Amino acid sequence: MHSQPPTFDLSFQRLHALEEQFNMLEAQIGESPEKQAFSVLHGMIHEVWRGLNGSTSAPAGHSLNIQDIADLYRHAPKMEGPAVSTPLPAGIPAPNFALPDVNGQLVRLSDYRGRSVVLVFYPLDWSPGCSQQLDLYQSELAEFERRGVQILAVSVDSVYSHGAWAAVRGISFPLLADFNPKGAVARQYQVFRDQNGFSERALFIIDREGIIRYSHVSPHLHHVPDIYELFEALDEVAQPEEVAA
Repeated sequence: MHSQPPTFDLSFQRLHALEEQFNMLEAQIGESPEKQAFSVLHGMIHEVWRGLNGSTSAPAGHSLNIQDIADLYRHAPKMEGPAVSTPLPAGIPAPNFALPDVNGQLVRLSDYRGRSVVLVFYPLDWSPGCSQQLDLYQSELAEFERRGVQILAVSVDSVYSHGAWAAVRGISFPLLADFNPKGAVARQYQVFRDQNGFSERALFIIDREGIIRYSHVSPHLHHVPDIYELFEALDEVAQPEEVAA
């Protein structure tokens, strides 16, 4: 019988300490979609840990890696429900805001004055539709950059959740935490779902002068907006020099 290396023992001790902290905090949270989401994430992490510890049956010669973690969203509960919000309309100034990114640095919408912005509100990190949507934007980042567009993505998750999720998914554009006061910016844009505690899946195009030129809320939470429609909308509102020939 072989013994586990010291680093494994330290990791196990750390996991045990975090488990105790989670159990203590969970007891203080009332029943809510947020508590359910935390519990799902907690279970997902334990599944990964059991795989790393060899206590689950993995295919021969296969060990869990970061891609396995990235693919956990495929087995997460689906997010469903019709839209309940009417977003701020086109033609009015976009409300300014200041939210922390994954490094805790405040990002202001006004920082991007002089550049077009696609403001993306999405419900929650780690969920199936949100993973697919932001993966899509990351894969098409060159198209946004060609148009001189900055993507800013906002959800009610914490900076810590954003940091882990961005690392796992390879997301390079800013993820902003609308965490405290929870959903304050989503409320400003009229896309917060009070009954769920998170935002609609919504898009806003904000021009170089800070005016909303396009707003969209997905008719259902699981619906990822068509990216070609988004590109068409960007091209319609862009000034001629913003789109390369």
